Amino acid sequence: MNAAGMCESPPHLFPYPACRLRVNFSPYCLLAYASRCIENEVLMFFRSQRKSAGDLSLSDSIESDREGNTLSIQDVLAEEDDMFDAVSASEMRAQVRQSVETALDARESELISLRYGLDGGQALTQRETAARLGISRSYVSRIEKKALEKLRKALEG
Repeated sequence: MNAAGMCESPPHLFPYPACRLRVNFSPYCLLAYASRCIENEVLMFFRSQRKSAGDLSLSDSIESDREGNTLSIQDVLAEEDDMFDAVSASEMRAQVRQSVETALDARESELISLRYGLDGGQALTQRETAARLGISRSYVSRIEKKALEKLRKALEG
């Protein structure tokens, strides 16, 4: 060790300057090097944990309620109105499909399905529907008007 407390050794043996090893190294230099390595590893671990500290999952537990049940982020953020609206809309679609099948004849059913995309496809304009069915746009309009009136009566009654 020199007067400054540095171990003297070739620079390629250890990257930490205070602990350059030589054939006659000091145990203090090895101890200083080992403690510095451990400190660096601990710091690297904490830095990596800090990067992922902001990540959350919806199923992560926030706290427990009075009965001992865990409360998750999803429980806090979930809105029952959205779920009710989704179920209600799904039931309405099923009811409309049922009415289309029972209340309308085949031509009206096909026209309404094309116009409003009931079969999972994209809704078509009157012009596109007319071209697909090989009829005039005005005839599409008349069939559509008559079919919608039948559907309204079927859904009301």
